[in-house]
Amino acid sequence: MRFAAVIITGPGFQDHDVVYTYYRLLEEGWYADVATKDGAGVTGKYGVPLPMDKTAKPLVTFDDLDVARYDAVILTGGHEAPDRVRQDARVLDFVRGMDAAGKVVAGLCHGPWIMVSAGVLRGRKACAYIGLRDDVINAGADVVDSDVIVDGNIITCSYYGYLGAFMRAVFGTVEKLAG
Repeated sequence: MRFAAVIITGPGFQDHDVVYTYYRLLEEGWYADVATKDGAGVTGKYGVPLPMDKTAKPLVTFDDLDVARYDAVILTGGHEAPDRVRQDARVLDFVRGMDAAGKVVAGLCHGPWIMVSAGVLRGRKACAYIGLRDDVINAGADVVDSDVIVDGNIITCSYYGYLGAFMRAVFGTVEKLAG
């Protein structure tokens, strides 16, 4: 079975987050999209451009986000990008829809800020990067000190240094939910 995921990001994204998650998805044989506002090219905080190279597919727009198309959404960090992205109602509606459908909603480092704004963390167990720990607690999550937490279809990762464990959790959770 081939799964599909979308990575949602914006200007100033954490380069490691997007590059690693994108290529891991492809390596596992997944279909992967990268979505930005209006499908516009953006640059990471360390200079990685999106689209990443001449072989990359075009970016998709937030208007193209459709719960039926994806098994997982990956919300990447980099302080600036998630703060911008969480202000877009289309993304928040999509994240809520993914959660309501029982599909994987995964945020790493500052990515859970988008989950906070979408209201999907209340009553969930989560971990959080220190810079948004208070926000995740105030959103109603039970925050524990951990690298990666899986609570049903919700996955959080506290820092990009744990990307390997984060992606293993994404793959395993999607496979488990698919039955």
